[in-house]
Amino acid sequence: MVNSNYNPDVLNCIANLSNDEVFTPPELANRVLDLLPQDVFKSPDTKFLDPFSKSGVFLREIVKRLDRGLESQMPDRQLRIDHILHNQVFGIAITELTSYLSRRSVYCSKHANGKYSVSRFNTESGNILYANRSHTWENGKCKYCGASQTVYDRGSEAEQYAYMFIHTDNPKQFFGNMKFDVIVGNPPYQLDDGGNNASASPLYQKFVEQAKKLKPRYLSMIIPSRWFGGGKGLDDFRKETLNDNRFRVIVDYENANDCFPGVDIAGGVCYFLWDREHPGDCRVVNINNGQEVSTTRRLNEFGTFIRRAEALHIVKKVLSKKEPLMSNVVSSSKPFGLRTFVRPQKSGDIKLRWQNGEGPYSRSEITVGVEMIDKWKVITSYVGYDHAGNPGKDGKRKVFNKIDILPPGTICNETYLVINYFDTEKEAKNMVGYMKTLFFRFLVSQLMFSHHITKNAYQFVPVQDCEQEWTDEKLNKKYGLSEEEVAFIDASIRAYD
Repeated sequence: MVNSNYNPDVLNCIANLSNDEVFTPPELANRVLDLLPQDVFKSPDTKFLDPFSKSGVFLREIVKRLDRGLESQMPDRQLRIDHILHNQVFGIAITELTSYLSRRSVYCSKHANGKYSVSRFNTESGNILYANRSHTWENGKCKYCGASQTVYDRGSEAEQYAYMFIHTDNPKQFFGNMKFDVIVGNPPYQLDDGGNNASASPLYQKFVEQAKKLKPRYLSMIIPSRWFGGGKGLDDFRKETLNDNRFRVIVDYENANDCFPGVDIAGGVCYFLWDREHPGDCRVVNINNGQEVSTTRRLNEFGTFIRRAEALHIVKKVLSKKEPLMSNVVSSSKPFGLRTFVRPQKSGDIKLRWQNGEGPYSRSEITVGVEMIDKWKVITSYVGYDHAGNPGKDGKRKVFNKIDILPPGTICNETYLVINYFDTEKEAKNMVGYMKTLFFRFLVSQLMFSHHITKNAYQFVPVQDCEQEWTDEKLNKKYGLSEEEVAFIDASIRAYD
């Protein structure tokens, strides 16, 4: 029997189409809008902009709030709607298709001057703009977004994804230098940069930076959380964001599925409130496995952002001893200068470890990491165990996919990182034991925002004397961890077998 009362919101039905351009469910859009001071929806002068509109959900929900907030000031509903749509709500669509979706959501018509539009405009676009822009190529890349010319220079007949808002030096031009009080939305996250293995570069930070140029009172966006401690080309953005005390609220989902059901985004997602007029400490709300923890703190305590408040206290205890850190010991990628595709040779005087085993290789061809060849080396896979750096169903991480020892005369390709190297097998075995502790892997996990584990992920891990064995009991005592802190680590990291 069909339930004739079932009337789903169509914007929920199209919320999850891709990981690059994630459509926002109405419920999530409203949670973002709840961060704003609600007085903005009671003023007939507040101007809102979504500069990367996809389904129009943010604009639609803003209109609904203004409709309620202005009712006492403008009792005539048609006049009220006319005022809101013509003077307060503005958007820029990311594609021609999403321009139609957005206008349909806001005006009830894909043409703002059509007979079905709830408020008649003089143009088809109304206040939701779209123009088919082109990339500006410099040395094979777009100077605005970094898109690959090889991938996206494909003629006007195909969508180039040259998003209007960021493909200009003057974002004020679109609405005649209008000043916006609130800029809000969910920008595209990444673009193919033409690298190997479907390589993509983050894009969302460029929308944040462009929005700041408009100097709004409030800025609120949904973006991936990888900027906390990783991500290609995000170092400057991370530094600027952590030192900008106008970020007043960050709501962080460690698992993107908790925010966008059915969407897999490495490192999770977050949304924030940036308040131009009220700088101060930031309220950080971490949501993990159904648990919500809120703290207020400075964002720039470290060069990277530690998302869990409980973890922050542990890291501070560890770093307070001012010991050397593993990030200064772990090799960079390609520890011996060999890419992932390098295979063993037909003959050679040393061995090469690659993802499918070992085989001979010529020592004379190695020019990087020569000092390690005849040492005992502890290695781990460059790719971690946990999918996209996320915890498993039990809420715990394993972190490392594989830990092994390479004896003297054995090297590896880019599949592995060399964690450290030693004169004796005993030291190497003790290093392996240290890596397998919950303590070691917990500290690494604080800087894991994808399935790759680079040397930067080891910057909270202290170097230990590997002449002796290390256990969690020994480490917990050395760093003075409380029972609650030990229990938190145990609840975060699974035993290594």
